Amino acid sequence: MKHTLIEKVFGNKVGKEVKPGDIITVDVDWCMIDDIMAPFCIQKFEEMGFTKVWDPDKVVLIYDHFLPATQVDDTRHFHLADEFAERFGLKNVHRTEGICHQLMTEAGYVKPGDIAFGTDSHTVTYGCVGAFSTGIGYTEMAGILGTGKLWVKVPESVKVVIDGTLPKGVTSKDVILRIIGDLTASGATYQSLEFSGSTIDEMSVAARMTMSNMAVEAGAKCGIFAPDEKTAAYCNVPYDERLKALRADEGATYAKELHYNAEDFVPVMACPSLVDNIKPVRDIKGTKVDQVFIGSCTNGRLEDLHAAAEVLKGKKKAPYLRLIITPASRKIYKEALDDGTLEILSNAGAVITTPGCGLCCGRGGGILADDEVVVATNNRNFLGRMGSSKVKIYLASPVMAAKAAIAGEIVE
Repeated sequence: MKHTLIEKVFGNKVGKEVKPGDIITVDVDWCMIDDIMAPFCIQKFEEMGFTKVWDPDKVVLIYDHFLPATQVDDTRHFHLADEFAERFGLKNVHRTEGICHQLMTEAGYVKPGDIAFGTDSHTVTYGCVGAFSTGIGYTEMAGILGTGKLWVKVPESVKVVIDGTLPKGVTSKDVILRIIGDLTASGATYQSLEFSGSTIDEMSVAARMTMSNMAVEAGAKCGIFAPDEKTAAYCNVPYDERLKALRADEGATYAKELHYNAEDFVPVMACPSLVDNIKPVRDIKGTKVDQVFIGSCTNGRLEDLHAAAEVLKGKKKAPYLRLIITPASRKIYKEALDDGTLEILSNAGAVITTPGCGLCCGRGGGILADDEVVVATNNRNFLGRMGSSKVKIYLASPVMAAKAAIAGEIVE
């Protein structure tokens, strides 16, 4: 048989050939629990009668959504999670170090070929390094905590091929938004988006993370890239024969194939209030903006901050516009501090916050009121996502967001 990339990942794990639709039980390499879901996972774990965690070293507990706490009940989540970690000997606990999806690869957990689950839909991010990762609920996570296993249906794959050189000012965020617009928000439901082509080969791991992160916005179970030398360097693993073999076979069967010329991409935004409501920036220019947010697990990496700083250097944000920058991790924060990026952003008038999920999930400082407009680099623009249900959220790349911050409106 000829296999897609995701079929190879699962086949390697269970030691036999698999095909789409097969129900398999996999040994889990990593599970991630965030602060929002921790109390519910713990409660269900106890209801199931488990008395020990199957492997404390494979559990990663990350506090990122509720830091700093903005509601009285938030600290309850911290206390319950801390007690659970101490009781069962969990050592991989990150309390103020960044967003879970950044840390799971940055901190050296998930590697190519791994299988990982997390209590957040954007767990799909780790596909950027050639791993299968997806979000699950607290009942499934409780089962993993007790057994180290979970059943999975092998997904069909959608092949996305992009060849050529992206025009200046066009980023991987524009690419994935365009793909979501073409597929629609349900167009890849329970499928694996498999990205390849010369354009993909040239992308950094950080750029690929943006695309894997948003695969779920088309309903995908994962968004995955074949590991290459960049992946190996990022994950600090050898680029050996095992890694080289972790790619789709020529002639593998796909549910659908999408082919793009990179030169045809233009800057786009996801317009209120659906992620697949994609329009070229030129069609919505002139839209007045009250706030710009650059950050999140989608676009809070160092190269994203560099892209924004390149636009903002020597300039000021528009009067009355609020500009909020949130690095995705403490490591990125320090790198941006050391190389002068944060100084450029601060001089432009930005508020720079502690690393975390914050505004993206509507919990940190910066929520908006009725009829306000925000251009944001995160991954969802649903009603009520960043404040009032009447807030208008436009999803954009860091480049387009920074340009809007200067002009006070969406500009080409």
